[in-house]
Amino acid sequence: MENPPADPTPAWRVDPVGDRCLLVTLGDQVDARVNRVVLALAADLLADLPEGVIDVVPTFTTVALHYLPQAYAGRPSSPFACLAACVQERLQRGIPDIEADSRVVEIPACYGGSYGPDLDEVAERCGLTSREVIELHAASPLVIYTFFFAPGMPFAGGLDPRLALPRRATPRTEVPAGSVAIANGLSTVYQVATPGGWNLIGRTPWNLFDLARDPPARLRLGDRLRFVPVSPAEFDRLYEARR
Repeated sequence: MENPPADPTPAWRVDPVGDRCLLVTLGDQVDARVNRVVLALAADLLADLPEGVIDVVPTFTTVALHYLPQAYAGRPSSPFACLAACVQERLQRGIPDIEADSRVVEIPACYGGSYGPDLDEVAERCGLTSREVIELHAASPLVIYTFFFAPGMPFAGGLDPRLALPRRATPRTEVPAGSVAIANGLSTVYQVATPGGWNLIGRTPWNLFDLARDPPARLRLGDRLRFVPVSPAEFDRLYEARR
């Protein structure tokens, strides 16, 4: 039995991005409802790729279709117009909803101190104690909306609104790999050491992306994350090197 259409489908917009990419925009702000439709559309397209499409990339509120223009050679309309018509037709008939994935991934995290240098500042800005910040973050119903910036780097929504903070005014030139961070109602894990402006509250010993694994990414879209506080000694015991 086929899944029912995702209900309701948000208003959408289809735009060209260069001559080899089509972008479907399904919302202008990050939320669970829009992201669920994004993932449903991506799954529908991947299950039956339109002509010439070589990759489908879902993000927070958009789905990008990368395609080969030569697949539409000889058509009276441009390649973009041909593909846009196909995508519009699918959107108009309704996108089958995706089955809820019940996978919950518990991620160990050591909070505060050198592992989370912004924890005390976050607590002060939110009018909480450091312990309350840890408890709220660990209890938040986080769901992975997308991956970007670095391989395997998840961006998860559902952060407790009491932890709502913007990015830091001054980004760091280097954030340690494994750092657990929050900003703009989201939580992430820096997979590799990079510059970054999010608020660092902890660090996980896990390596979330390893080419020696199959698949390389430890997490997947739609996973529900639960951060589990661990001690520095447990962090060292669970530490996984990044290769």
